Amino acid sequence: MTGSAAGPPGAGGRIRRLARYEARWLVSLVCWVARRRIGVAAGERALAYAAGQAAMVYGLAFVCLVETVGVGVLLADRPVAHGVMLALDVYTVLMVLGFQAAAVTRPHVLGADTLLLRDGARTALRIPLSAIASVRHELRFTQDDSAQETVAMAVGGQTSVTVELAEPVVAVRLLGRREAVRTVRFHADDARGVVAAVRAATAEPPAVRQG
Repeated sequence: MTGSAAGPPGAGGRIRRLARYEARWLVSLVCWVARRRIGVAAGERALAYAAGQAAMVYGLAFVCLVETVGVGVLLADRPVAHGVMLALDVYTVLMVLGFQAAAVTRPHVLGADTLLLRDGARTALRIPLSAIASVRHELRFTQDDSAQETVAMAVGGQTSVTVELAEPVVAVRLLGRREAVRTVRFHADDARGVVAAVRAATAEPPAVRQG
């Protein structure tokens, strides 16, 4: 998939995209409980990336639960306010857990012809293997990366795999902004294993196998 950059859609389009994003993480929660992965076909290889954020997400969920209990005690004699805050707090906890569920159930996927990279329920980027020029293991923090024509799918503010493309692909952001990219950085739990698998799938010549 190639093309040029374009601005985001109008307000209506952005609202629809946010609604679809919310639906995706809600579906991810159900699939997480059912121990099912989304979008991984038979014969394809799932490349996990959720472990790096698990401790942070579970810690945040615990804090939200403690807050829910505390607010419930403070508003015990105000049933209307208590009901409203309880609903908001439960939604917040579900949203936090949905963030992790989306990362677990929507891994990166290495197929026969494409490398599908996903950022939980937010965005997905499908790269034809024929467009990959090189791939390497490289630890980078996103705040240090401001390169043009680059997209980063970080976990904990860090990426561990860098893919250089022979031709640009179009990345679509959460709110619909489209941009052509030539470098893609993403995180994987087993970064070196992912690099080896992608190199094998693309049959890269030894000269570009670095990292």
